Amino acid sequence: MPYKITEDCTSCGSCSDSCPAEAIKEGEGKFEIDPDICIDCGACVDTCPVEAIKEA
Repeated sequence: MPYKITEDCTSCGSCSDSCPAEAIKEGEGKFEIDPDICIDCGACVDTCPVEAIKEA
């Protein structure tokens, strides 16, 4: 299932560091997940310290 980074993102980068597919890049004001690259593993969800990653 696809994931989305919410406005709660603090741009800490832990999600990007944990993504094995390198699908998360820094966007404007927050990180963004490229759904075409994302493998839906959930590593980013488990890593986010502010729970800013939800199912899309």
